[in-house]
Amino acid sequence: MNLLGSLLLVVGALFCFLGALGLWRMPDVYNRIQAGTKAVTLGTLTTLLGVALIQPGWWPKLLAIGGLLLITNPIGSSVIARALLRAGVDPWHRPEADKRGTP
Repeated sequence: MNLLGSLLLVVGALFCFLGALGLWRMPDVYNRIQAGTKAVTLGTLTTLLGVALIQPGWWPKLLAIGGLLLITNPIGSSVIARALLRAGVDPWHRPEADKRGTP
């Protein structure tokens, strides 16, 4: 169980890193919200599962944390996106040259 738990911790850390990389690489705030929310939520849940396998006595607390995470992350990101849209922040659009397939 320790080996599987450690593997899940590494996978969770990798997903959190990829979420942070998505925050840096995406072209606008709407794409950044999606990258941050989806990847980091999956990474955190995988990390929680890894910790639960290493420390079996912590299951109830980790389950509560995971449940709250599954509820608050999507709601928070959608509220932020809606506030940005109402504030007039336009989504990113691909330039016309890229739409035609020419560089």
